[in-house]
Amino acid sequence: MTDAYTSGCTCMRRAPSVWRTAAFTLMVATLTVATAASSAETYPNKALRLIVPFPPGGGTDAISRVLGHKLTERWGVPVIVDNRGGANGIIAAQLTAEAASDGYTILLITAGHAINPSLHAKLPYDAIRDFVPVTSVAFGAFALVVHPSVPATSVKELIALAKTYPGKLNFASSGTGSPNHLAGEMFKRRAQVNITHVPYKGAGPALAALLAGDVDLAFGTMVSVPAHLKAGKLRALAVTTAKRSSVAPDIPTMSEAALPGFDVSSWFGVVAPAGTKRDIILKLSQTITDIVNMSDVRQRFAREGLEPLGSTPEQFLKFLNSEIARWRTVVQQSGVRAE
Repeated sequence: MTDAYTSGCTCMRRAPSVWRTAAFTLMVATLTVATAASSAETYPNKALRLIVPFPPGGGTDAISRVLGHKLTERWGVPVIVDNRGGANGIIAAQLTAEAASDGYTILLITAGHAINPSLHAKLPYDAIRDFVPVTSVAFGAFALVVHPSVPATSVKELIALAKTYPGKLNFASSGTGSPNHLAGEMFKRRAQVNITHVPYKGAGPALAALLAGDVDLAFGTMVSVPAHLKAGKLRALAVTTAKRSSVAPDIPTMSEAALPGFDVSSWFGVVAPAGTKRDIILKLSQTITDIVNMSDVRQRFAREGLEPLGSTPEQFLKFLNSEIARWRTVVQQSGVRAE
């Protein structure tokens, strides 16, 4: 027995290196699978940070609060909404790109994320390679809104006013190169008018300036303007999408009002830092997709002119690539450059 046992052990000790290598590889693979399964099962077990690229008060912030609340309800962990406004989302995106890729930092992005690569010769991150797409969240229209002091009740009247007083009217945006800024530039080019752009650090400050009468008009999201329309604090002349908004079906489209073919939209999605584990991304994607399609969330979005989306990471990546290409054309046609 002893000799046989000793002999058997000797054979194992003297096994060819190829077998030892294979055994080690199998062990590592087994541990990797076990670790991946473990990360999916235990995630999340601490607070998440949801970075928002604009200050509190705007439509993007409103969406982030809904997501944060529902994620907390679903997972039982705090979701900290971290507003990092400025530079049309570059500050927030860089912060996210540099964060740990553990699934505990995610970023709510808008079309600005797809616009920035065309506006800036060099960004502190790559809009695709430094992030992992999680899911799309929602889609909506911009509304061309004016302060009540502006003597125009239609797009045609606004165009006539702008041509009568070139350079006198001004429009607010959430920052140079933001989607609502480019919507304004498209309006200027298509209507052949001269109106002045006034950038702000986010949709919230831009909306506040418009409500105060500091600026004459803006292309605001249908997330942030409906309440002010009902209160008579703003007047809507048109929506920018090809179809009318469900939240305000009486407002004509830009195509119907004066400028055929005018079509600009706002959208929202979630990304995570590059290197975030696949199983965590899938869990985030499925959970957020479930949340945005909950009946109460759908109703909340509908009241604000948003259509809930939700997608796989692969679908959202394809969408991001197409948006980067589309906005590159818009930027080139408008001649806008980063300040």
